[in-house]
Amino acid sequence: MALPDFLIAGVPKAGTTALHAALVGHPELFLPAVKEPKFFLSDGPPPAHGGPGDVQTYQEHVWRQSDYEALFTPAPAGALLGEATPFYLHDLASHERIKALVPSAKLILLLRDPVDRAHSNWTHLWNAGLEPEADFLTACRAEPERVAAGWAAFWHYVGLGRYGEQVRYLYEHFPREQVLLMRYKELKDQPAATLDRVCEFLGVKTGVLTAVPRENVNRHVVEDNRVNQVLRFLLRGGGNFGHRFPVPLRLAARGPLLTLLHRKRGARPVTTPEERAALLPMFADDIALLTEVTGESYDDWLSVDRHAPRASR
Repeated sequence: MALPDFLIAGVPKAGTTALHAALVGHPELFLPAVKEPKFFLSDGPPPAHGGPGDVQTYQEHVWRQSDYEALFTPAPAGALLGEATPFYLHDLASHERIKALVPSAKLILLLRDPVDRAHSNWTHLWNAGLEPEADFLTACRAEPERVAAGWAAFWHYVGLGRYGEQVRYLYEHFPREQVLLMRYKELKDQPAATLDRVCEFLGVKTGVLTAVPRENVNRHVVEDNRVNQVLRFLLRGGGNFGHRFPVPLRLAARGPLLTLLHRKRGARPVTTPEERAALLPMFADDIALLTEVTGESYDDWLSVDRHAPRASR
């Protein structure tokens, strides 16, 4: 039975794609070509409805155990098996599913300043043409309604960043020696040392990986103009008009529509002091809980002006 020895379990927009890409290059490790199989996010088929673009994403879930195990069958003999689904930390029920099926699995968590993470998350979906709110704070404040409507976890800009609650629950199911807790900033600023730390945690040779491949970073944000508003409407499904067309046709149209949407980009997005001041109250209690649970200080996340606006490049 081919099941993972380790999981990159959190969090979205915190360097998990880059870490996955780096670990693929280690000869003692095997990670499948399918990133984010999302197997432990459900006990069966994923939901059939959600927010903009969610249905397409749900169709990509590897939810049958036989299909999940098949992802690891190409692994060379003796390699440690792993996969990266950064939503596992946020989904508390997945902790129980992981514990039931692979109780000895090692879990790797990358945490990022929750306001910056939320802003990067919003930028990602805005650039994809899926986020209907042009204002970051408005989108964050819409979260309770979106959650109630069944929108997928990637739309939970605030909820995904409440790590204290999530890590506390994880520690109730896994001993701390099975969990490696790191920061996005460490991977970004000290890649070789951070990768060695991961390899040491997994029990494979260190000094093999020295660099992190470049992520698909949103260097710019797509402009909000009349033409792009129409393109976004179509990318979100086109309302009643779009539903007249079969799903395969709508999916086939996404590529050309995104090409048009990305034809010209606006200024580089930054998290402003005003945005930080508005959102930090939503995270302050949880940052304190994270400090209490881990014994590490995250006080640097509580600063309002540390990401003052910069000139675009």
